[in-house]
Amino acid sequence: MALIDTHLHLIYRDRLGYGWTDGIPALAGDFTLEDAQALTGDRVEGVIFMEAGVDEADYKAEARHVHSLMVPGSRLLGQIAACWPETEAGFADWLDECEELGVVGYRRLLHVVDDGMSQGETFRRNIRAIGARGRVYDIVVRADQLHIAADLVRACPDQAYVLDHCGVPDIAGGGLEPWKAGMTALSALPQVACKLSGLTAYCAPGTATRETLRPYIDHVLDVFGPAHRLGQRLAGGRSGCGPARLARHHAGRARRAVCR
Repeated sequence: MALIDTHLHLIYRDRLGYGWTDGIPALAGDFTLEDAQALTGDRVEGVIFMEAGVDEADYKAEARHVHSLMVPGSRLLGQIAACWPETEAGFADWLDECEELGVVGYRRLLHVVDDGMSQGETFRRNIRAIGARGRVYDIVVRADQLHIAADLVRACPDQAYVLDHCGVPDIAGGGLEPWKAGMTALSALPQVACKLSGLTAYCAPGTATRETLRPYIDHVLDVFGPAHRLGQRLAGGRSGCGPARLARHHAGRARRAVCR
């Protein structure tokens, strides 16, 4: 069965800065598109690049470089680009440029900034501008910030959202119940799909077993349902990738862009 990887990070240190990786030996080198292809072989039919948290000065250069990689045979169907919705100056110009860069969605990391950022009117106005262009906005928040994500969705209801990494539960700290409450509330908003990915990163070292992960996976499956959940890699053929919202918005738009 062919797969589409909806969340591929790449690292090109000769071009871009990744300050957040300082002190993480496992991320000290590059991870290029060629590296990803060598790992997956023919199992992955196409990929959507996910912005990799580059330094603020480099986020536009990252999107431009990824676009340069979108050549025949690359399997790159599109990209989720970084954006800074809290900044008014130049935001519309960036959205305009991204129309030519194979961008099918946007992301601003919220789990590493002040909780009030997404509550500002400039931020929310720019999120609405993304929705007006028919693009998806990927949300990254911690479990204790899920209510903030819900507030953003309610304030910008015409935008389609994807919650990355299951809302970053504190699995190592045993934070199941508060996370479940936040996820249940967010799942009630029809604009939101949940990406079932990343959970092993939030376990204590050596504890990422099926038994540890099962209650978290089960809850995502229960509350989001088949129409609003997706895996980091989606099964599908050339005409589509299943019922998940991300497939319709990310992969569908990417395929149309490639066809043009």
